[in-house]
Amino acid sequence: MEERVELAPIRYVAIGDSFTEGVGDEQSDGSVRGWADLVAQGLADSTGQPIQYANLAIRGRLLAPIIAEQLEPALALEPTLLSFNGGGNDMLRPGTDMPWIIEQTEKALRRILETDTEPLLLAGANPTIGLPRGESVRAKGNELTEAAGLLATELNVRFCDNWSDPVLARREYWSSDRLHLGPIGHHRVATNVLHSLGHFHPEDWQLDAEPIGAPGTMAQLRYTREHVLPWIKRRLTGKSSGDGRTAKHPDYVWVYPRLVDPHH
Repeated sequence: MEERVELAPIRYVAIGDSFTEGVGDEQSDGSVRGWADLVAQGLADSTGQPIQYANLAIRGRLLAPIIAEQLEPALALEPTLLSFNGGGNDMLRPGTDMPWIIEQTEKALRRILETDTEPLLLAGANPTIGLPRGESVRAKGNELTEAAGLLATELNVRFCDNWSDPVLARREYWSSDRLHLGPIGHHRVATNVLHSLGHFHPEDWQLDAEPIGAPGTMAQLRYTREHVLPWIKRRLTGKSSGDGRTAKHPDYVWVYPRLVDPHH
């Protein structure tokens, strides 16, 4: 007789790139946590019930591989909630085909809606205050976020718009590479997500970062040497930060509620 696998009332699966994997929220053991892990914990804390959580996101992934490699494995897990974010790495490259990104996003959402899974569409936070060629990326992000919002309304899908959050656009919420949120930034995104799902965030989370000023000349040179030039080298050699990496939680892990009152 085949053994029946126990399923939790909430089964949350996240797909995407480094934003969803959690890069920038590094832990002492070298792993990354990030907003999706925090959302899983927040859902458990808010409901007082254990939930199941999987995260198939891999850093560096463009939108096409996210959809081709992660969407169907995610749906095969029969989640009750599937968060979807992609296109951020596409926007960092010149000649981004924005209509194609929007079209593929719609196709992915419609595929999720064919199942019993609830989709959650996310816009990533706006990193452009610290990026070279930030104006170009900002224009693309504005276009994609507006289109995503309209698409979510059309399909009656929940949409968590982090791009338009003015707090997350400030320097102090980003890690040293200026491209990935820092720990407090990930907590703020997780809070936005939980609120969009109708849940409170745990009151022990730190959500406010100390303001920092614009970098000086030496800091800017160090940033260029440590982060910009390696990024350019990867582009020129066709490499990705995610090469050789696999998902951190390809199958469900159990997340248990903590003894913390999530209500305010």
